[in-house]
Amino acid sequence: MELTQLNLEMGNRMISHLALHIPDGFLSLPIIMSTSVIAIALVLIALKQVQSTYEERTVPLMGVCGAFIFAAQMINFPIPGGTSGHLLGGTLAGVLLGPWAGSLVMTVVFIVQTLLFQDGGLTVLGANIVNMGLIGTFGGYYMYRTIRFVIGRNRWRGVAIGGAIAAWCSVVFAAIITALQLGWSGTVPLPLVLPAMIGWHIGIGIGEALITIATLRFLWRTRPDLFFDPPRQSQLG
Repeated sequence: MELTQLNLEMGNRMISHLALHIPDGFLSLPIIMSTSVIAIALVLIALKQVQSTYEERTVPLMGVCGAFIFAAQMINFPIPGGTSGHLLGGTLAGVLLGPWAGSLVMTVVFIVQTLLFQDGGLTVLGANIVNMGLIGTFGGYYMYRTIRFVIGRNRWRGVAIGGAIAAWCSVVFAAIITALQLGWSGTVPLPLVLPAMIGWHIGIGIGEALITIATLRFLWRTRPDLFFDPPRQSQLG
């Protein structure tokens, strides 16, 4: 009974911050182990893919993109109701670098945040990489790519709609996965954490979408060649 009460208090504290960066002590060992294996496998495959298929110019772009996302994540924007959100950047990294290089950049960002700023726990680093890096980068990129190619590959409208939807969905889906992990770990009842996480991250996802679109618009006008799938001819209408 005391353990259940402690878990409930930990879960309520998590919900009060409504964070996707899970702290230490909030996930069960099976969840920690499984997400760590997935994260390690993702990094190893991504390294191999980047070394074999990406051009040399991608390396400096990865550094610039990682620095921008890291800096942007330090800026919080207010959400009605008393909380705040910040850019995750997975979809943005995927759009500019592709899913493999983008996932490596996001992994490095999360590692630095964990080690230097204690933003997320060290033991749950694998879960945070999976939730925000894997879903945001791979899921975000392929959703963006599908929508863009359906609406218009070489038109700004396709990029804008695809980027906005993918960025918003990446945040909400990451919130759902995080809530499921907390519920399955017994940290907090799933009926409590799932609607709370989804509800707040619907608003945070809007901020993610706006920042992503603003960044992509600037690059579309100035350096469309930096896109992973660059337009054959920029059409800014």
